[in-house]
Amino acid sequence: MNAAAVVVLHDSAAELAALLRSLARVDAPRLVVVDTGSRDGGPELARAHGAEVLALPGNPGFGAACNAGLARVREDAAILLNPDCEALDGSLAELARLARAFPRALHAPRLLNRDGSVQRSAHPLPGTAGALLPAVVPPALLPRRLRERAEPFRAQTARTVGWAIGACLAAATSTLRRLGPFDPGVHLYYEDMELCLRARAAGLPTVLHPRLVVRHAGGHSTLRGGEDFETLARRRREAVRATRGRRALALDDAAQALTFATRAALKRRSRRERAQLAALATAFRRTS
Repeated sequence: MNAAAVVVLHDSAAELAALLRSLARVDAPRLVVVDTGSRDGGPELARAHGAEVLALPGNPGFGAACNAGLARVREDAAILLNPDCEALDGSLAELARLARAFPRALHAPRLLNRDGSVQRSAHPLPGTAGALLPAVVPPALLPRRLRERAEPFRAQTARTVGWAIGACLAAATSTLRRLGPFDPGVHLYYEDMELCLRARAAGLPTVLHPRLVVRHAGGHSTLRGGEDFETLARRRREAVRATRGRRALALDDAAQALTFATRAALKRRSRRERAQLAALATAFRRTS
């Protein structure tokens, strides 16, 4: 396969071991593993399986680590791949083929949870009616066409989406390099949204391919210390404002607020949703 996968580690040995086992069963890309200060033997495990390993001191953040790994890619296609993913079939090889055949796009597979259910990995364009719709009308009540617009992760055929989770994202190597791909000044959160939105502004859509599947555990790096709702809210607002403008940001703020408020009203135990709503209010006051 003329492709390389860039995998960023930070105490990710257990997840990496599962990924490596899955890759041994399929046509796998060459691995470029970027370590950001692991102490659990992850880099040694990667080397033992033939990966190229780059060590970055001081944990510069996910985006900077991905950029450093991409600089080591010699192949025509690159796949940004989280260590908590697992290959299930030949989907990675097909993603690489699509990246080479259609270099003016970002390509995402369908992500599956551990139980096989579909993950909410593809999203509508922030600051649009499609993104506001599910906050106003329960998606289950919408006609199929509108429901797929509001929840594109449910699509059955390939379609353009607003943005996709960066756990597994493929593109021509030259395309990713031209995009950055990430802002090295951002340590964590919403790098994938910002990348997809910057790509869209440059005329490069993000395409979801539902027939291609990758298992994704999720929450590998972000949940270890608990969810930082305030940073999440601030980073989302920064990403939307920088790429879509203030009008779209206002619509996205409304969609986020309505979603959290509705969920809080419908759930008996809504501590998480109330915390998200409070964090959004704080981020609004500090960054408006």
